[in-house]
Amino acid sequence: MYVPNQFAETRRPVLVRTMRAIGLATLVTPTAEAIHATHVPTLVSEEDGDIVLSAHFARVNPQAAALAEQAPSLAIFQGPQAYISPSWYESKRAHGKVVPTWNYIAIHAHGTLEAMPADALPAHLEALTQHHEGGREAPWAVDDAPADYIAKLSRAIVGVRLRVARIEGSWKMAQHKPQGDRTGAATGLLASADPADNAVGAIMAALEAERSGTA
Repeated sequence: MYVPNQFAETRRPVLVRTMRAIGLATLVTPTAEAIHATHVPTLVSEEDGDIVLSAHFARVNPQAAALAEQAPSLAIFQGPQAYISPSWYESKRAHGKVVPTWNYIAIHAHGTLEAMPADALPAHLEALTQHHEGGREAPWAVDDAPADYIAKLSRAIVGVRLRVARIEGSWKMAQHKPQGDRTGAATGLLASADPADNAVGAIMAALEAERSGTA
């Protein structure tokens, strides 16, 4: 991933926290036959100093055939993103030399995609469920479903793990723009009726507070 220095996020705790918050990853594995991509709920853990991603997909998925090869793979996490209108920029009113752009958060985690041991799959499913259900008023648990039903579904999936060898984070949030343009864009996004715009605006406002020392 091409990441200009001003957009690069390298702080490991921030990257781990953000991947956990996003939850869904696109697992990409190139093979001699094709480039496979599967969108999967992903559990992010830290083991022996490494970041480890755990997920599962259908056993009949062609990407499963690549597991035996321990193929180099990429997990892509797409965070909040929004279109940025130049009408929000102070620079538009000053000289007009502005164009639209797109602000976004993206994380690329590189590593080797491997099959999870079959006996580790139940614990993975429990942990993934707990991660998403734990904060709910009436959380669902795996054992709320009949055991034979869960066993049947489990036979149709394969657990996968990716131990991260390299990770890149891009926080493209107008850091290279003048302050008037940054604050104008954040204000415009926060005033939008689109929750996705609001999420990006909140991130921009938080970065601005960090920049000014008021965070």
